[in-house]
Amino acid sequence: MKKIYQYGILSGLITLCACGNNSDDMDASGTFEATEVIVSAEANGKIEQLGIDEGSVVNANQRLGYIDTVQLFLQKEQLIRNSRSVESNRPDINKQIAATRQQIATAQIEQRRIINLLKSNAANEKQLDDINGQIAVLEKQLKAQESTLRNNSNSITEQRSALEIQVAQVEDQLKKCIISSPINGTILAKYAEAGELANVGKPLFKVADIENMYLRAYITSVQLSQVKVGQKVTVISDYGDDKRKEYPGIVTWISSQSEFTPKTILTKDERANLVYAIKISVKNDGYIKIGMYGEVRFSENEE
Repeated sequence: MKKIYQYGILSGLITLCACGNNSDDMDASGTFEATEVIVSAEANGKIEQLGIDEGSVVNANQRLGYIDTVQLFLQKEQLIRNSRSVESNRPDINKQIAATRQQIATAQIEQRRIINLLKSNAANEKQLDDINGQIAVLEKQLKAQESTLRNNSNSITEQRSALEIQVAQVEDQLKKCIISSPINGTILAKYAEAGELANVGKPLFKVADIENMYLRAYITSVQLSQVKVGQKVTVISDYGDDKRKEYPGIVTWISSQSEFTPKTILTKDERANLVYAIKISVKNDGYIKIGMYGEVRFSENEE
């Protein structure tokens, strides 16, 4: 009887040790999440095309559909033609002042002739004064013409710049009519269909990057000294029925504020009331799903 009793105690100790090892295998737990983006309409109008379905894999900036652009296109064409019309009114300064310059050149030739005649007493001072006055008037006319023509040219430049800004605004509105995803990912939900009317802010679809998942886990204040951003850890996904799979992970974020332990989360210290959230990036092989339960182990991969 003594041997049987001792054997029973030994078996109990082995069982307790095994249970202790299993609990120690997990340093923190949480659920898998992904970067999700709800894409909304950036323009008003009829959705002409939206070629996606739930589960579709899309690339960042890939054209997935568009909102009616006819009125914006016509508005752009009108602005371009107005700009050309304004530019056609730009004065050719050199051609428009050429006549006045020629008059000045002719008067200057006459001035030199009179000066030469004056030296030989073949002309009088009045003739020289008259030609000097004529040249002065012509030079003032030339400056006035140049000033007026430059002001007109500058005004046309400003008008064209204003029209070019309006064209750029319409082009920006046209770009916003194109429906695309801001990230590489998978369509999780589709909220609109082709033929519906869209207005700015209306949700069109939800996309998530499920190739690069992260585990949002929770650690106690005691564990904070064991964890740092950039640290390599082991992430274990739990598929149920004792099916588990390990993945390499990297700690990318640690919360600076504590919070009460979520009811669905287990911690290494069950007595801990306050925990710190951390994010661990994991490369998904296709088996990890959003909301799936996961665990993390620090010790074996601690640097």
